[in-house]
Amino acid sequence: MNTPERAPKGRGSRVDPPNRFDKVRVEPDYEHFENDDEFLEERSTVTTEFFDDDSQSIVSENESPDVPFRYSLNPYRGCEHGCAYCYARPTHEYLGLSAGLDFESKILVKRRAPELFREFLARGAWQPELIVFSGVTDCYQPAERRFRLTRGCLEVALEARQPLGIITKNARVLRDIDVLSEMARLNLVHVNFSLTTLDPELARTMEPRTSRPAARLEAVSRLSQAGVPVGVMTAPIIPGINDSEIPALLEAAAAAGAGRAGYVLLRLPLSVSPVFMEWLRRTRPTQAPRVESLIRGTREGRLNASQFGTRMCGTGQIAEQVEQTFRVFARRYRLDGPLPELDFSQFRPPQTKSGQLRLF
Repeated sequence: MNTPERAPKGRGSRVDPPNRFDKVRVEPDYEHFENDDEFLEERSTVTTEFFDDDSQSIVSENESPDVPFRYSLNPYRGCEHGCAYCYARPTHEYLGLSAGLDFESKILVKRRAPELFREFLARGAWQPELIVFSGVTDCYQPAERRFRLTRGCLEVALEARQPLGIITKNARVLRDIDVLSEMARLNLVHVNFSLTTLDPELARTMEPRTSRPAARLEAVSRLSQAGVPVGVMTAPIIPGINDSEIPALLEAAAAAGAGRAGYVLLRLPLSVSPVFMEWLRRTRPTQAPRVESLIRGTREGRLNASQFGTRMCGTGQIAEQVEQTFRVFARRYRLDGPLPELDFSQFRPPQTKSGQLRLF
């Protein structure tokens, strides 16, 4: 779709893989425009578009034994962060869109998220369990600055005393430190930061619209100082790219005040694979064959394996080395224990928007 020198600026993907549900694919051909600088310049600017998502529910249930929580809430579909490795990219294909540029430039916004969350928690059948923001896309992606849906949902959770876990790689979470510190005082929240690298240049190309590594560590520090329990996920670990950074990542996380750490090995399901491999060959052409070989070495010769129990950590000697390295340094920096337990006893169903009280 794009010539290499005029590829989309500030985007993690430079390709739009075919949607696996489409029977017909249209392939743009710009051969006759190769000398039209004005046209090519226009093609190099991909503007983020926002669309209303009229979902009638906001909390999703997950049954995977590999995921340590049952319920999650996602205010947005698609993610502006544009991480080349993002496992959530194929979810955009259910919307008739692409897992490539569409995923990071066409964002669906669940404007009723706080209202729907309130209705969910007010149900008589709800027995409080952990709800995680977000299990798929980042709840603090740049769109949150404009729509403030995560903030609205946090306020509902605080009112209801509903315990939450938050996963993000954006320092924008500090905007809500007032609500988070109050929830932490009541033992109602954990925040987990995804910290993939300490190299700002690698982060800029691989995770183009996320917060810089230094900003994430600063956010970890400020949240910790405010009494908010913070963990760090060194995820994904990419053999040959950032696996050598595991000791430094864990040392930096501990110094910033993190209380625990975890990791996930890179996985490339479905249309994530062509997006990531294009990024790898473009940004690291000389390393790409070796990195691909290492990745395949953790997935029995493939780029992805979906078996429960191993899909998050891989198999084989390389995967074992990653696991051993992580375990040793997590223990050294005292990041191998749990965060403080959340308190589910305080839950109280919130009043619905209509003001109608529950009879039972």
